Amino acid sequence: MAAQSVSCVVNESAVFGAPQAGKRESITMTNQTKPRVTSLAPQFLVDDLERSIAYYERLGFRFGEPWGGFYAIGRLDGLELHLKEGPKNPAERQYRREHEHLDAAAGVDGIEAFYERCVAKGARILKPLEVTPWGTKDFYIEDPDGYIVSFGGTAAG
Repeated sequence: MAAQSVSCVVNESAVFGAPQAGKRESITMTNQTKPRVTSLAPQFLVDDLERSIAYYERLGFRFGEPWGGFYAIGRLDGLELHLKEGPKNPAERQYRREHEHLDAAAGVDGIEAFYERCVAKGARILKPLEVTPWGTKDFYIEDPDGYIVSFGGTAAG
């Protein structure tokens, strides 16, 4: 879109504190696209980056070369998962697990097939695939570092 030029009177004394008479000035305004968030990715602190990459690769994520040996980004169907090797709080992880606090949730088309793939690839299933009270299906996995991820979607058929 083209820039628009607008003519207006500026009261310099209000802007600059100078006791001058109003002065006509041309201001150029541009039409901007409304901003929108295009991605949001969890970052999991992991004990062993290579082990965590291998785990998520079994679920279908693809990783590039880790940065500095401590950070990697996995991609699956246009979504990202960030892994960072670093210390975490074991008591917090245990509390989250005991109370089913999710670390991430993902929507999946073809939830039954994705669940079958996760089971076949050895994902630790914390809660098996089942119908929710609101009519979808979901299941929870727990990764090697104790992160709980929910996958859910509309039931087939």
